[in-house]
This record gives sequence, structure tokens and C-alpha cells, in this order.
Amino acid sequence: MKKEALGRCPVCNHEMDVTRLHCNYCETTIEGKFTLCKFCRLTEDQKNFVEVFIKNRGNIKEIEKELGISYPTVRSKLENVVEALGYSVRHEPKVDKKEVLAKLSAGEITADEAVKLLKEE
Repeated sequence: MKKEALGRCPVCNHEMDVTRLHCNYCETTIEGKFTLCKFCRLTEDQKNFVEVFIKNRGNIKEIEKELGISYPTVRSKLENVVEALGYSVRHEPKVDKKEVLAKLSAGEITADEAVKLLKEE
């Protein structure tokens, strides 16, 4: 079973550094302070979301279907990952009113979800 380096401290949730690297083939060991990649610092939930997002090529409807979550939840998870990777979330209008009404009309979202989406704008 392959073990993955922890990116966040299980006690305080701050970022962790790797301090020792070892080659099993030639037995070389290097010690120092090494940082982990941005993706290593994501939580398991965030990593799973990124994997589903990539697998579905960013198609929100497919992500909704696979994860069994609503459009606002997909957006929230995506923004959470963007922030965790160190980028700021744009504060553009998040929702196209026509798209929300079309989804409501097609029965893809509930009236409550539509209201919530429209209030986010």
C-alpha cells in the first residue's frame, strides 16, 4: 500500500514540510527543508473533488451527477479548492440569471436553489 506524505499537520492543520528524503534503490538520504506541492496540501475531500472535476473535464452537470450534489455545492467546492491552492476567488457575478431560470424550468434545480443562486449575484 502506497503511503502519501501529509501536507497538513493532523494536530493544528498548518502546512507541513518534508525534512528527509530517501532513495530505496541506492540508499541515498538527503536531509533539509523541502516544501510539498500545492496539491499535496489539499485535504482528501478537496483532492477527490479535483479528481472528479478533471475526469469530467469541468462539466458541472456531470460533476453534479457523479457526486450527487447541487450546482451551488459544486461552485462552493471549486472556490474552496481555488483558495486552498493560494489563488483569490474572483468576485464576478457568479450566476447567469438565464441559466438559473433554464435549470429551474428543466427541473435540474429546486426553487430554493434558484433563489439562493440569484441572491449570490
